[in-house]
Amino acid sequence: MAEADLAQIPDVDIDSDGVFKYVLIRVHAAPPSGTPAGESKEIVRGYKWAEYHADIYDKVSGEMQKKGYGCECLGGGRISHQSQDKKIHVYGYSMGHRLITRRSPHQTGPRGALPLGPIPSSLTMPLPGHLLPALLLLLAGFPGWAWVPNHCKTPSEAVCNFVCDCRDCSDEAQCGYQGASPTVGAPFVCDFEQDSCGWRDISTSGYSWLRDRAGAVLEGPGPHSDHTLGTDLGWYMAVGTHRGKEVSTAALRSPILHEAGPACELRLWYHTASGDVAELRLELTHSMETLTLWQSSGPWGPGWQELVVATGRIRGNFQVTFSATRNATHRGTVALDDLAFWGCGLPTPQARCLPGHHHCQNKACVEPHQLCDGDDNCGDGSDEDTPLCSHHMATNFETGLGLWDNLEGWARNHSTSSPERPAWPRRDHSWNSAQGSFLVSVAEPSAPAILSSPEFQASGPHNCSLVFYHYLHGSEAGSLQLLLQTGGPGAPQAPVLLRRRHGELGAMWVRDRVDIQSKHPFRIVLAGQTGPGGIVGLDDLILSDHCKPVLVVSGPPPGLWAPVPWPQPSSLQPWDFCEPGHLSCGDLCVPPEQLCDFQQQCMGGEDEQECGTTDFETPMAGGWEDASVGRLQWGRHLAQESRVPSTHASGAAAGYFLSVQRAWGQLTAEARVLTPALGPSGPRCELHMAYYFQSHPQGFLALVVVEDGNRELVWQVPSSSSGGWKVDTVLLGARHRPFWLEFVGLVDLDGPGHQGAGVDNLIMKDCSPTATSETDTEISCNFERDTCGWHISHLTDSHWHRMESHGPGYDHTTGRGYFMLLDPTDPPARGPGAQLLTQPQVPAGSRECLSFWYHLHGPQIGTLRLVMRRDGEVDTHLWSRSGTHGNRWHEAWATLHHQLDSGTKYQLLFEGLRNGYHGTMALDDVAVRPGPCWAPKRCSFEDSACGFSTRGQGLWMRQTNATGHTAWGPRADHTTETAQGHYMVVNTSPQALPRGHIASLTSEEHRPLAQPACLTFWYHLSLQNPGTLQVHVEEARRRQVLSISAHGGFAWRLGSVDVQAEQAWRVVFEAVAAGVEHSYIALDDLLLQDGPCPRPASCDFEAGLCGWSHLPWPSLGGYSWDWSSGDTPSRYPQPSVDHTLGTEAGHFALFETGVLGPGGRAAWLRSQPLPPTVVSCLRFWYHMGFPEHFYKGELRVLLSSAQGQLVLWGAGGHLRHQWLESRLEVASTEEFQIVFEATLGGQPALGPIALDDIEYLAGQRCQLPAPSQGDAAVATSQATVPAVVGGALLLLVLLVLLALVGRHWLWKKGDCAFGAKRAAAAPGFDNILFNADGVILPVSVTNDQ
Repeated sequence: MAEADLAQIPDVDIDSDGVFKYVLIRVHAAPPSGTPAGESKEIVRGYKWAEYHADIYDKVSGEMQKKGYGCECLGGGRISHQSQDKKIHVYGYSMGHRLITRRSPHQTGPRGALPLGPIPSSLTMPLPGHLLPALLLLLAGFPGWAWVPNHCKTPSEAVCNFVCDCRDCSDEAQCGYQGASPTVGAPFVCDFEQDSCGWRDISTSGYSWLRDRAGAVLEGPGPHSDHTLGTDLGWYMAVGTHRGKEVSTAALRSPILHEAGPACELRLWYHTASGDVAELRLELTHSMETLTLWQSSGPWGPGWQELVVATGRIRGNFQVTFSATRNATHRGTVALDDLAFWGCGLPTPQARCLPGHHHCQNKACVEPHQLCDGDDNCGDGSDEDTPLCSHHMATNFETGLGLWDNLEGWARNHSTSSPERPAWPRRDHSWNSAQGSFLVSVAEPSAPAILSSPEFQASGPHNCSLVFYHYLHGSEAGSLQLLLQTGGPGAPQAPVLLRRRHGELGAMWVRDRVDIQSKHPFRIVLAGQTGPGGIVGLDDLILSDHCKPVLVVSGPPPGLWAPVPWPQPSSLQPWDFCEPGHLSCGDLCVPPEQLCDFQQQCMGGEDEQECGTTDFETPMAGGWEDASVGRLQWGRHLAQESRVPSTHASGAAAGYFLSVQRAWGQLTAEARVLTPALGPSGPRCELHMAYYFQSHPQGFLALVVVEDGNRELVWQVPSSSSGGWKVDTVLLGARHRPFWLEFVGLVDLDGPGHQGAGVDNLIMKDCSPTATSETDTEISCNFERDTCGWHISHLTDSHWHRMESHGPGYDHTTGRGYFMLLDPTDPPARGPGAQLLTQPQVPAGSRECLSFWYHLHGPQIGTLRLVMRRDGEVDTHLWSRSGTHGNRWHEAWATLHHQLDSGTKYQLLFEGLRNGYHGTMALDDVAVRPGPCWAPKRCSFEDSACGFSTRGQGLWMRQTNATGHTAWGPRADHTTETAQGHYMVVNTSPQALPRGHIASLTSEEHRPLAQPACLTFWYHLSLQNPGTLQVHVEEARRRQVLSISAHGGFAWRLGSVDVQAEQAWRVVFEAVAAGVEHSYIALDDLLLQDGPCPRPASCDFEAGLCGWSHLPWPSLGGYSWDWSSGDTPSRYPQPSVDHTLGTEAGHFALFETGVLGPGGRAAWLRSQPLPPTVVSCLRFWYHMGFPEHFYKGELRVLLSSAQGQLVLWGAGGHLRHQWLESRLEVASTEEFQIVFEATLGGQPALGPIALDDIEYLAGQRCQLPAPSQGDAAVATSQATVPAVVGGALLLLVLLVLLALVGRHWLWKKGDCAFGAKRAAAAPGFDNILFNADGVILPVSVTNDQ
């Protein structure tokens, strides 16, 4: 019976996500004693909870034994399963002498060893090929997983047609996008992360496109991050700076695409600056015609900008080209990312259609409302060529006006008529061609353009339907109204408004439809009103067969040419003495820029009435305007007439609210509704609202702020929302004018239950920029209660967040309270940085001291800076820090200088720049007090002179060599090691400072020292003898503590002095000139730390890095070594104790290698320059922790000098919870630096490399320690290197021979896919990645026969 039940045991059981171990187990029916083994099968088991392979085997074998089966462990390895990305990576896994460690059930000591079966030709155990089908069937059980062997051979016309004819979508690969999943409605996207998706450069000059990454460029005008990831690791297409003087165009062209549906949209993101490029252009080539879909000469905003273009129906083959043009005055830097085709595929053939749907001649199915609508929805035109359509009256204006010949202010035109007007339609709708004709309004903005139909008979019980395509682009003030004018005895004469579109809909033709049922004869009137710079257009007016013209057409009835405008309250109707667009209230004329600015101008508040605040009970709807162009729209709805529950969260009965409804548009699916232009707003501006949302399985409801061409998502209904009215508040913050609020909704109105979305009771609160509160003056703040007088800027999409202490994030005040945190990648942001700022403040004195605590931690974190801002003045940079400063809080302070007689207020601003993407920034315990601050403990001179003052004949000056033409001084500073960095320098040439004369540089007062401290600084002496640099400490008296007169060079050198001061003290640097031409002395990077100064290149890391430089090198990826301790919470793995103290409180230097990979190769920790040495000893302790040996970090010691780099030592690391010692002898005939390099020797993985107790003994040989268990690593690193190398070579030779023997054996067996019998991997496995581990796909899966 056991043999029969073997089939019931699942072949594969693995976790759905993560990287984890798997074991290959042979399960066999336990035979009677003394008889041969019974039937067996092989199974795979893999779980994240297992620390060792033996843990899995113990569990599974125990379960099998209870069921009467025997088990045999055949091997194991690792599986990386990413169900969201639909990928599995199966690693072959060397088990080390064919052993899996495990603990015996009766064993309490160290783990034992479990022997494996024979493994021919390899020390690895790959996942057997015959289990792959079972594994793939298992994947089909996860959401979104499905695999079918790829037998797909598509005809050429079905390739690159936005339809996945093959189940793996391989027919749509390299089509200008990555092959998308066959999910209905999914866009076809190219993010350029893997390749260029088939886009190719067709430029004819050196100005050309290439695939690029921000992190691959050291510096440049291009983007500092891509749009997909928002980091420097993401890829995009870019055209770089071209220095030629001639006009050049860089063109990027798509592959040949086939057939685009009427709703096709192309969306992309581009990055440029107004001074970088003369023109951008997007063109579409089809049928021997090239259409300009979009063209712009700027100006362009900062950062990534979105472009959305509707292509319209395209028959046959076409290509898209994106081009950038530069000239002699433009550098030409442009980038392109996240290019997506939305809704471009035509419907596929179906055996049968849903009831009521139309079956096209090509067997596709279309909805009934798509018949006779002027769009080829079937793909073969059969939906527009039915007997029903022959009774429709269509006017496409190609040959004339047709029935619509009563017009005033409209003109028949085509796209080539007015190319100089940016908003002019680039093509018509009928033919999607620049040669096609349409109607366009030529009336003045103050007067509407009127188009009237002939008179129609009363429609009776049937609807007269009008389908029309309209174009509203270039102005927020443009509008189109459709009115019904009825006639006959007793009928109302005033036109009735049936439809109104207002504002900016984009450069696209949008479909709409109106159904008219009238008991009296009627006319249809279309009135277009243009705004400044805008265009209103019409095309393809299609009347249904129930629209019967009156046989005798008379002239238009009186009053027809003066349709009633969009209903407006009397308060908004302008008086004659106000200019157009101005609002009249009493004796005032309010200009447009003061409408909806949250500051009341009119006594009755008319200028702020229709500005977003509304309960939707009146038709004006608070100024909200629908801007939808697809199958859904926003509209006022009576709760009692909808499926939405009729009570709000408050329990009150609901009247009207704004809801998502069906619409007739053919483009983007989601519904959009916007406010008028708003702003400026204050920092506490909020939107209070009630909302309803229920949609399954897809759909969303969100609030977006549109500002400067960018769209920031500020609120979204949680995905777990279960319907019912709820209330919420959204902080909008301080924003510039103009900005718009936009609700975006997508729901399945045909779904079961109360599917829908709605908003109501919208209230804009505290939005005036002049609004004040009691906390506005509270600069001092520990953030425990709230943010006090600090508020979050919303001018970018990256924000500071008030956080509660949790895990690796902890505050400074108590360790358990609140603080302000900035993570540059959470949530994904694209902006340059985040700002935390105060309201304008009144100075309390001529000088104030602002102190605060900051935390900068991570292998690649950006810049935190403090800025003071005054109206009408350039921002004053008070303080900044860049890169990691260790996993601890640091105190900093800056003196605020005010001019009291000016009466000018000031703002303080903390800005975190997104020029690093791995790590966090934090702020806490901000305080301000009267009087100046003490001298800072750290000074880099990047933002100021740190309060230093100059004395003597020669003047020290703060300078940078950014121009490259500095008369004297180093070419680069020490802080950033770039020409843009700042330092202090004094010219010691005779004409500036005669021989023997002194130039002094004196600090502000330092606070008294409670214990001895070390003052370090970096100095740079010119090649020509500049004289002497003397360092003095002024306390009660002045005393000289250091004198430097060594020769100069090209390097910055470290100086240090021990300081003891019980009173306030100053440090004075004096340059004593030697009278030599072209000489100078420079200073940079002063640092005051507790404790005595260490010996050169030696450090126990208890107080810091002791002069070891962890500056990130862009060529290596821009990552830094860090500094931490075991008891400090960290988001990165680290040793639990240091070596110096052997406790959690001790500190060490460390680097997290998990950040290495595509974006970086290594990170350096560099000593100060050291003098030549015949022999010196370098002693250090290191700690490496990696979970598996193929996840291999590597630590190397390099000797760097002018001659190059020499590798002295190297070690790979595994999971060893101990500190190991190494000693090296160093020799160099010239000045050199010691470099600790952390790099990878295998797969990237989370794992730290740590250093502690570095000791450099100049002029001494290393002494071998007494043999002990803890010193085993020392002997290995010094005495046994030749043996290790020799053994490794011997092992490598044996492995090669073993592999050759195994290959010959497999060839003889004939059942492995080598040589002519090897089957190509089926394209159906595109979503499952296998490395070179000998995984062979079975013939039954790979063979197409």
